[in-house]
Amino acid sequence: MQKLLYLLPLCLILLVHADSHAQSTAKYNPIDSLPVRGFCIGAPSVKGLDEFITFIHKELAPRHINTLVLRIDYNYQYKSHPELSDPGALSKQDVAKLVQACKEDRIHLIPQVNLLGHQSWAGSTGTLLRVYPAFDENPEVKMPANYVWPNEDGLYCKSYCPLHPEVHKVVFDVMDEICDAFETDAFHAGMDEVFYIGNDKCPRCGGRDKAELFAGEVRTLRNHLAEKHRELWIWGDRLLDGKTTGMGMWEASMNNTHRAVDLIPKDVMICDWHYDRPDKTPVYFAMKGLRVITCPWRKPQVAVAQLDDLDHFRRDATKELKPMYQGMMQTVWSPAEAFLDEYYGRKTNAKDGENTSTNCFKAVFK
Repeated sequence: MQKLLYLLPLCLILLVHADSHAQSTAKYNPIDSLPVRGFCIGAPSVKGLDEFITFIHKELAPRHINTLVLRIDYNYQYKSHPELSDPGALSKQDVAKLVQACKEDRIHLIPQVNLLGHQSWAGSTGTLLRVYPAFDENPEVKMPANYVWPNEDGLYCKSYCPLHPEVHKVVFDVMDEICDAFETDAFHAGMDEVFYIGNDKCPRCGGRDKAELFAGEVRTLRNHLAEKHRELWIWGDRLLDGKTTGMGMWEASMNNTHRAVDLIPKDVMICDWHYDRPDKTPVYFAMKGLRVITCPWRKPQVAVAQLDDLDHFRRDATKELKPMYQGMMQTVWSPAEAFLDEYYGRKTNAKDGENTSTNCFKAVFK
């Protein structure tokens, strides 16, 4: 008995050591330590709704995804502005199914409607400017029959005029209704790739500082959301200096909107996207006092490097800066149905090789 009592502490030490060794050799995935583990994709069609809900339950939730941003735009049957709804748009009942699914899996559901920029695409005018052409910042630029880039008008996507006296009545109605339908406390306004702003020919914006115009629109949207205790999310590219950094006109600004980073409220969530290089811009946003989410797309090696950087940023940060590094969000720039076809192997694009949003997603959210 005395021998057994003597050996007991030794056994306990060995058990603790074995448990510690098992924990240390278990593969560490830094994604699980992040406050925001997100997924951003276009909202499904009515036809694809049930399969997408199954995807939420069987693929997103087991990977510990806790935030889902759905690009809605006008794929919703708006009651406040039915003239803006796309044909076959989701109903309030359809959205209620998405809301319930996310509640079951404790996923923060956030709708996105592209505001300011992205009011056209290729040769087509977007819904807002098609219905309300007076809101167009550059009405003199006509949509071409055959779109090519670059072009002499500098047309990538049109913008609405942020100083038009009627635009925010419509925009606020849309924001309020979609947030109510999603039962959410956050709204993603897009605001990326704004090439048209402060047009010299605009009677309201001509001659004004582009950074102040951009920041003014951010403040306007943020302040409206704050009235109902909701948070504004935006993409971060217009807040980066494309000239100084060499990041160029897509992932950063070449029209001087970058100075708006010092003019916007500090409670705006920045979604910082870089798809070809793991640029260290989260540090820049964090040091400006802005919370930031790193957003990859389709290159697994880039996304893994971004996740590794984010892990180091958080571990090496001061206690003041650590909360600024909020997490990572996988972006998908195809319709939900097309992504699910790729994800489940129903369709593949051989020319993409390993660089697909599916492979990127799986590499990060193992």
